[in-house]
Amino acid sequence: MSHSVERVRQALLVDGHPDTIARFAEGTHTVAEAAASVGCSEAEIAKSIIFRAGDTPVLVVASGVNRIDRAKVGAALGRKIERADPAWVEQVTGFAVGGVAPVGHLAPALILIDQDLMALDPIWAAAGSPTHAFRTSAAELVRITGGVVADVKA
Repeated sequence: MSHSVERVRQALLVDGHPDTIARFAEGTHTVAEAAASVGCSEAEIAKSIIFRAGDTPVLVVASGVNRIDRAKVGAALGRKIERADPAWVEQVTGFAVGGVAPVGHLAPALILIDQDLMALDPIWAAAGSPTHAFRTSAAELVRITGGVVADVKA
């Protein structure tokens, strides 16, 4: 088990969330792969996208079928939002792109949760690697991340 997956497991347990992490040999790197591996709709995949507001990481957890509108993210946070390159994402989160979990980050992030996830249950989020995901609900995701529910869809 990788250190990053264990970091996610510990973050879930500390927050009182059951350990629902599962390994999917087929991979969960993309939304389509994750949905096929898990056996759910693409909408039920809670994808984690990292942006940056200066040196601060911004995590947007969105429904797998939605594209993110950076202007809406910036407006919701009252900050200018920029793309984050993969090396910076890994440096500040401790996760490689394709396995960024919504919890267990190395540095605190500003967190927005796509309002469209609130209508779905269950949802599946990355668990620290491109082959691991965990099952949760949108309400639990909001609780364990401290994220703010917002309209982030393009």
